[in-house]
Amino acid sequence: MGLCASLRNSKMKKDFDHIAKNYDTDFTHSEIGKLQRKSVYKYLEKLPSKLNILELNCGTGEDALWFSQRGNTVLATDISEEMIKVARAKTKEIDTIKIKQLDIKNLHVILSNSETFREKPQFDLIFSNFGGLNCLNKQELQDFFVSVSKILSKNGKIILVIMPKNTLWESLYFLFKGHFKNVFRRNTNEVINVNVEGKDVKTWYFNPREIKKSGYNSFKLVKTRPIGFFIPPSYLEKYFKKHKRFLSILDMLEKQIGKLGFLSRFSDHYLIELKVNRKGH
Repeated sequence: MGLCASLRNSKMKKDFDHIAKNYDTDFTHSEIGKLQRKSVYKYLEKLPSKLNILELNCGTGEDALWFSQRGNTVLATDISEEMIKVARAKTKEIDTIKIKQLDIKNLHVILSNSETFREKPQFDLIFSNFGGLNCLNKQELQDFFVSVSKILSKNGKIILVIMPKNTLWESLYFLFKGHFKNVFRRNTNEVINVNVEGKDVKTWYFNPREIKKSGYNSFKLVKTRPIGFFIPPSYLEKYFKKHKRFLSILDMLEKQIGKLGFLSRFSDHYLIELKVNRKGH
């Protein structure tokens, strides 16, 4: 389930407010959601502690909690007021987490606003999980990389979890359902209206090569990893909740192919790590 909640205007904000209350039940604590997030965390565990982290599209704050428990300081942001409310309730007793409402499209403006920050922030890591950047079009994505390159520390990194164009699970799902026109719906450069609990969300899909190209002047590719090549998409939760043994086998297979970066473009999501390119910074 990819969230774009931190990425759009006030209309999009209302679109995502409606899923905030049940998001943890429907995804965070679901069988598939736990496995997909665990797959992301397995990669993040190699990071050092005591990082200053900016999280974009933080949703209900689950990842901010994970980072904080490992000794990091987190500024967790989202445009959805209702998501922010849930995240603040979760983290209100934790001094190392700050929650702010933030539109990523205005990132360069807000981060330079002295009323928002006492001094220009420098982050060691900028993190976005489960498809947040898929709510940016190609030009907005390029603008994003320019903006974040200016607020990263000398050895700063970006780690993003993005939805690609060629996921095998989704193609097989629509093929099985007989929805033939949707089998390759992701494989386009055009915007797709994706239904999220009754509301259409404008979504763009990007393969790793396109992300690398968008950040070419400011960032250098480090690694890519598949997230959900064998682990299914969250909309199949109802089926796999009744077939947990099958899901366990898929999880074991996922662990075996975790380092095969070339499978990223065929997964439900993929993780991509980039570091600041000092020549272009």
